[in-house]
Amino acid sequence: MLAILPIVIAYLLGTIPFGLLVSRLFGVSDIRSHGSGNTGATNVGRVLGYKAAIWVYIGDIAKGLAAVFIARYFFEQYQLSIMLSEDGFLLLCVLAAVLGHIFPIFLGFHGGKGVNTALGGMIALLPLEVLFSLLLFGIVVVVTKYISLGSIVAAMSLFLIVAGEKFVWECDIAMIYVWVTGVIGLLILITHHQNIMRLIAGTENKIMQSSQHRKGTPNV
Repeated sequence: MLAILPIVIAYLLGTIPFGLLVSRLFGVSDIRSHGSGNTGATNVGRVLGYKAAIWVYIGDIAKGLAAVFIARYFFEQYQLSIMLSEDGFLLLCVLAAVLGHIFPIFLGFHGGKGVNTALGGMIALLPLEVLFSLLLFGIVVVVTKYISLGSIVAAMSLFLIVAGEKFVWECDIAMIYVWVTGVIGLLILITHHQNIMRLIAGTENKIMQSSQHRKGTPNV
Protein backbone atom coordinates (compact mmCIF):
# COMPACT_ATOMS: atom_id res chain seq x y z
CA MET A 1 0.00 0.00 0.00
CA LEU A 2 2.85 2.38 0.80
CA ALA A 3 4.17 1.96 -2.76
CA ILE A 4 1.03 3.64 -4.12
CA LEU A 5 1.68 6.84 -2.16
CA PRO A 6 4.66 8.17 -4.21
CA ILE A 7 2.77 7.37 -7.42
CA VAL A 8 -0.20 9.42 -6.21
CA ILE A 9 2.14 12.20 -5.06
CA ALA A 10 3.82 12.20 -8.48
CA TYR A 11 0.44 12.52 -10.21
CA LEU A 12 -0.60 15.36 -7.90
CA LEU A 13 2.71 17.12 -8.52
CA GLY A 14 2.01 16.85 -12.22
CA THR A 15 -1.36 18.55 -11.80
CA ILE A 16 0.17 21.76 -10.42
CA PRO A 17 -0.71 24.32 -13.16
CA PHE A 18 2.38 26.52 -13.16
CA GLY A 19 1.23 28.18 -16.39
CA LEU A 20 -1.99 29.25 -14.70
CA LEU A 21 -0.28 30.34 -11.48
CA VAL A 22 2.55 32.26 -13.12
CA SER A 23 0.23 34.04 -15.56
CA ARG A 24 -1.86 35.25 -12.63
CA LEU A 25 1.25 36.71 -11.02
CA PHE A 26 1.87 38.54 -14.30
CA GLY A 27 -1.64 39.99 -14.38
CA VAL A 28 -3.61 37.46 -16.45
CA SER A 29 -6.35 35.85 -14.38
CA ASP A 30 -6.77 32.80 -16.62
CA ILE A 31 -4.23 32.03 -19.36
CA ARG A 32 -6.74 29.55 -20.81
CA SER A 33 -8.75 32.52 -22.07
CA HIS A 34 -5.82 33.84 -24.09
CA GLY A 35 -3.77 32.66 -27.03
CA SER A 36 -4.23 28.95 -27.63
CA GLY A 37 -5.97 28.39 -24.31
CA ASN A 38 -3.20 26.04 -23.22
CA THR A 39 -1.53 26.30 -19.81
CA GLY A 40 1.90 25.43 -21.18
CA ALA A 41 5.01 27.61 -21.19
CA THR A 42 4.82 28.26 -24.94
CA ASN A 43 1.38 29.84 -24.73
CA VAL A 44 2.40 31.80 -21.63
CA GLY A 45 5.44 33.04 -23.54
CA ARG A 46 3.37 34.18 -26.52
CA VAL A 47 0.88 36.00 -24.31
CA LEU A 48 3.13 37.37 -21.57
CA GLY A 49 6.69 37.09 -22.90
CA TYR A 50 9.74 34.99 -22.11
CA LYS A 51 10.15 36.33 -18.54
CA ALA A 52 6.88 34.67 -17.56
CA ALA A 53 7.46 31.60 -19.70
CA ILE A 54 10.82 30.76 -18.12
CA TRP A 55 9.18 30.35 -14.70
CA VAL A 56 6.64 27.97 -16.20
CA TYR A 57 9.45 25.98 -17.82
CA ILE A 58 11.27 25.76 -14.49
CA GLY A 59 8.14 24.75 -12.59
CA ASP A 60 7.07 22.08 -15.07
CA ILE A 61 10.56 20.57 -15.28
CA ALA A 62 10.80 20.60 -11.48
CA LYS A 63 7.65 18.46 -11.27
CA GLY A 64 9.36 15.63 -13.14
CA LEU A 65 12.54 15.96 -11.10
CA ALA A 66 10.61 15.97 -7.83
CA ALA A 67 8.67 12.86 -8.84
CA VAL A 68 11.95 10.95 -9.24
CA PHE A 69 13.48 12.21 -6.00
CA ILE A 70 10.35 11.39 -3.98
CA ALA A 71 10.01 7.95 -5.56
CA ARG A 72 13.68 7.16 -4.91
CA TYR A 73 13.36 8.27 -1.28
CA PHE A 74 10.37 6.02 -0.69
CA PHE A 75 11.93 3.07 -2.49
CA GLU A 76 15.18 3.24 -0.55
CA GLN A 77 13.92 4.50 2.82
CA TYR A 78 11.09 2.01 3.19
CA GLN A 79 12.64 -0.81 1.13
CA LEU A 80 9.46 -1.22 -0.84
CA SER A 81 8.68 -4.79 -1.76
CA ILE A 82 7.00 -4.56 -5.15
CA MET A 83 7.11 -6.43 -8.43
CA LEU A 84 8.95 -3.58 -10.17
CA SER A 85 12.68 -2.88 -9.99
CA GLU A 86 13.83 0.50 -8.68
CA ASP A 87 14.22 1.75 -12.27
CA GLY A 88 10.71 0.56 -13.09
CA PHE A 89 9.25 2.22 -10.01
CA LEU A 90 10.99 5.54 -10.69
CA LEU A 91 9.84 5.53 -14.31
CA LEU A 92 6.28 4.72 -13.25
CA CYS A 93 6.30 7.80 -11.02
CA VAL A 94 7.65 9.95 -13.87
CA LEU A 95 4.85 8.65 -16.07
CA ALA A 96 2.34 9.47 -13.31
CA ALA A 97 3.64 13.05 -13.15
CA VAL A 98 3.39 13.41 -16.93
CA LEU A 99 -0.17 12.08 -16.89
CA GLY A 100 -0.97 14.50 -14.08
CA HIS A 101 0.30 17.37 -16.21
CA ILE A 102 -1.70 16.26 -19.26
CA PHE A 103 -4.83 15.20 -17.37
CA PRO A 104 -5.01 17.30 -14.17
CA ILE A 105 -7.99 16.32 -12.03
CA PHE A 106 -8.39 19.87 -10.69
CA LEU A 107 -8.65 21.39 -14.19
CA GLY A 108 -11.19 18.99 -15.62
CA PHE A 109 -8.48 16.73 -17.02
CA HIS A 110 -7.44 19.40 -19.57
CA GLY A 111 -3.82 20.35 -18.98
CA GLY A 112 -0.60 20.87 -20.90
CA LYS A 113 1.30 18.64 -23.26
CA GLY A 114 3.70 16.98 -20.85
CA VAL A 115 6.99 17.77 -22.57
CA ASN A 116 8.72 19.66 -19.78
CA THR A 117 7.50 17.41 -16.98
CA ALA A 118 8.77 14.39 -18.91
CA LEU A 119 12.01 16.26 -19.50
CA GLY A 120 12.49 16.81 -15.76
CA GLY A 121 12.02 13.15 -14.97
CA MET A 122 14.32 12.01 -17.75
CA ILE A 123 17.03 14.49 -16.74
CA ALA A 124 17.19 12.72 -13.39
CA LEU A 125 17.28 9.23 -14.92
CA LEU A 126 18.91 9.53 -18.36
CA PRO A 127 20.97 12.75 -18.31
CA LEU A 128 23.28 11.91 -21.21
CA GLU A 129 20.49 10.70 -23.47
CA VAL A 130 18.44 13.79 -22.63
CA LEU A 131 21.40 16.00 -23.53
CA PHE A 132 21.47 14.55 -27.06
CA SER A 133 17.71 14.99 -27.36
CA LEU A 134 17.97 18.60 -26.21
CA LEU A 135 20.68 19.25 -28.78
CA LEU A 136 18.35 17.94 -31.48
CA PHE A 137 15.54 20.07 -30.04
CA GLY A 138 17.73 23.17 -30.24
CA ILE A 139 18.85 22.44 -33.79
CA VAL A 140 15.27 21.87 -34.99
CA VAL A 141 13.96 25.03 -33.30
CA VAL A 142 16.83 27.19 -34.58
CA VAL A 143 16.42 25.90 -38.14
CA THR A 144 12.61 25.74 -38.36
CA LYS A 145 11.50 28.17 -35.60
CA TYR A 146 8.86 25.62 -34.53
CA ILE A 147 8.92 24.72 -30.82
CA SER A 148 6.26 22.08 -31.35
CA LEU A 149 8.34 20.30 -33.99
CA GLY A 150 11.42 20.49 -31.77
CA SER A 151 9.44 18.96 -28.88
CA ILE A 152 8.19 16.10 -31.04
CA VAL A 153 11.65 15.39 -32.45
CA ALA A 154 13.21 15.48 -28.97
CA ALA A 155 10.65 13.08 -27.50
CA MET A 156 10.93 10.60 -30.35
CA SER A 157 14.73 10.86 -30.48
CA LEU A 158 14.97 10.02 -26.78
CA PHE A 159 13.05 6.81 -27.41
CA LEU A 160 15.20 5.97 -30.44
CA ILE A 161 18.42 6.68 -28.53
CA VAL A 162 17.40 4.44 -25.62
CA ALA A 163 16.18 1.70 -27.99
CA GLY A 164 19.46 2.00 -29.92
CA GLU A 165 21.48 1.63 -26.72
CA LYS A 166 19.51 -1.47 -25.79
CA PHE A 167 19.30 -3.30 -29.12
CA VAL A 168 22.05 -1.88 -31.36
CA TRP A 169 24.91 -1.05 -29.02
CA GLU A 170 23.81 -3.67 -26.46
CA CYS A 171 24.33 -1.34 -23.50
CA ASP A 172 23.39 -2.42 -19.99
CA ILE A 173 20.09 -0.56 -19.84
CA ALA A 174 16.84 -1.93 -18.43
CA MET A 175 14.09 -2.75 -20.92
CA ILE A 176 11.66 -0.64 -18.89
CA TYR A 177 13.45 2.48 -20.16
CA VAL A 178 12.62 1.50 -23.74
CA TRP A 179 8.98 0.94 -22.88
CA VAL A 180 8.49 4.12 -20.87
CA THR A 181 10.34 6.45 -23.26
CA GLY A 182 8.21 4.91 -26.02
CA VAL A 183 5.01 5.58 -24.08
CA ILE A 184 6.09 9.14 -23.31
CA GLY A 185 6.97 9.69 -26.97
CA LEU A 186 3.52 8.42 -27.96
CA LEU A 187 1.85 10.71 -25.42
CA ILE A 188 3.78 13.69 -26.80
CA LEU A 189 2.65 12.81 -30.32
CA ILE A 190 -0.98 12.54 -29.18
CA THR A 191 -0.95 15.82 -27.27
CA HIS A 192 0.64 17.53 -30.29
CA HIS A 193 -1.78 16.12 -32.88
CA GLN A 194 -3.23 19.56 -33.65
CA ASN A 195 0.27 21.00 -34.00
CA ILE A 196 1.16 18.20 -36.40
CA MET A 197 -1.88 19.00 -38.54
CA ARG A 198 -0.94 22.69 -38.58
CA LEU A 199 2.66 21.87 -39.45
CA ILE A 200 1.42 19.85 -42.41
CA ALA A 201 -0.91 22.69 -43.43
CA GLY A 202 1.80 25.33 -42.95
CA THR A 203 -0.26 27.31 -40.41
CA GLU A 204 1.73 26.55 -37.25
CA ASN A 205 2.97 29.62 -35.38
CA LYS A 206 6.71 29.98 -35.07
CA ILE A 207 8.79 30.53 -31.96
CA MET A 208 7.36 33.15 -29.58
CA GLN A 209 5.10 34.44 -32.37
CA SER A 210 1.99 35.96 -30.89
CA SER A 211 -1.12 33.92 -31.59
CA GLN A 212 -2.90 37.21 -32.30
CA HIS A 213 -0.92 37.42 -35.53
CA ARG A 214 -2.83 34.42 -36.82
CA LYS A 215 -6.36 34.49 -35.56
CA GLY A 216 -8.14 31.21 -35.68
CA THR A 217 -4.95 29.18 -35.56
CA PRO A 218 -4.37 28.26 -31.89
CA ASN A 219 -0.97 26.95 -31.01
CA VAL A 220 0.83 25.08 -28.25
